[in-house]
Amino acid sequence: MENIKCPKCIGLSVKSGFQNNVQRYKCKSCNKRFQLEYSYKAYNSDTNDLIKNLLKEGSGIRSISRILKISKNTVLSRLLKISKEIKSPCFHKLGCKFEVDELWSFIGNKDSVIWITYAIEQQTKTVIDFIVGRKTSENIKPLINKLLLLVPKRIYTDRLNIYTSIIPRAIHKRFQYCTNIIERNNLTLRTHIKRLSRKTICFSKNEKYLEAHLRIYFWG
Repeated sequence: MENIKCPKCIGLSVKSGFQNNVQRYKCKSCNKRFQLEYSYKAYNSDTNDLIKNLLKEGSGIRSISRILKISKNTVLSRLLKISKEIKSPCFHKLGCKFEVDELWSFIGNKDSVIWITYAIEQQTKTVIDFIVGRKTSENIKPLINKLLLLVPKRIYTDRLNIYTSIIPRAIHKRFQYCTNIIERNNLTLRTHIKRLSRKTICFSKNEKYLEAHLRIYFWG
């Protein structure tokens, strides 16, 4: 007798009726019902991994839809679902040097500019956290506070005047070339994330999709 493993928990599964003349199975551990093969590609077990990889390699939502032969609405819903399962990394190392910078994009149309502000650890280039929104002290301060909890040796920024009011002067540095690493990373982001590319018709229709895409790219 063939042993069928559950795709969710790898538990032992048994036959559980038919759907459209296709054998269905039920997991004895988690009660998940499934088929070994699906006519709609979105139900394949590797679809989420394929979506993540394509998102990281510069494919847009419609491109992924065409490549995987699934609906673009399915790609968008999976984008949100995948991002909710990703947790930001717990960075505990104290006394590091951090770089903070912003890059702009669009939401909804090319007249609506939005900013992405994020911080990286200078040595490992780990993205500590990011925020999507306007360049205001209220929006950026929670990001800076998270860095201050790590007792940083230095925080490097550009000359945006907001930073002088929320970062202690003793550790705040802003001089030419001090943000070279994160500025180079901005170029990588625009290369790898279709919705951030310049001089294209690609942009985010909604802020939640931009945030979800960034979570997948940074920590997925």
